[in-house]
Amino acid sequence: MNNTTASTRTPAPAHTPAAGTGNKPVHTIRLGAIKAAIWENTVGENTRHSVSLCRLYKDGDQWKTTESYGRDDLLVLAKVADQAHTWICEQRAAG
Repeated sequence: MNNTTASTRTPAPAHTPAAGTGNKPVHTIRLGAIKAAIWENTVGENTRHSVSLCRLYKDGDQWKTTESYGRDDLLVLAKVADQAHTWICEQRAAG
């Protein structure tokens, strides 16, 4: 993967576990075709984060996502997961 720049913007629609609910991730991390969407759920005084990982690909003119990864995606997937973990830990430390 040549594109290894982190970005909070993606050309593809958000990958949401609750599609259609209008929920948006509080943060996204993207390296190449691998993206992490970080979700926040607050219940009472407790805030929890969860992470959805996906690989973006283009099918004709349409962007799609998959949760299947090839050999060359795995190290990038690990980096994105690590960056998501770091971001969540930083939020905890700040709050």
